[in-house]
Amino acid sequence: MYRALTRDIEVVVEPFYLEEQSDPEDDRYVWGYRIVISNNSGVAVRLVNRYWNITDQNGVVDEVTGPGVVGEQPRLSPGDTYEYSSGCPLDTPSGLMFGHYQMETDEGELFDVDIPAFSLDSPGLLRVLN
Repeated sequence: MYRALTRDIEVVVEPFYLEEQSDPEDDRYVWGYRIVISNNSGVAVRLVNRYWNITDQNGVVDEVTGPGVVGEQPRLSPGDTYEYSSGCPLDTPSGLMFGHYQMETDEGELFDVDIPAFSLDSPGLLRVLN
């Protein structure tokens, strides 16, 4: 698992290879990832936007931005946890993802919360952070 802590908001990522959706002979490699966001701060926050930097093993970068996650903009009160799963296809057998969530307090303050860099490695490859 990979962890990042920003302003007492913890983001934990657990990536996993989706063999049943992958087809290496067709250069299609698919990973899922589970993310748990824990608000350990003293203020409520809403996840309003996301930013992802996805880099394959050839250094090709895909940047993804948009509102919320998986169609939601969850509000986390102090002590709340939010969990979701999503996925990422690549044309190469390994890659790297990192990013941030833009959060907003009830008072309208916007700030970024880091998503830790995590490695996407096909089974059988040496597992390293690219």
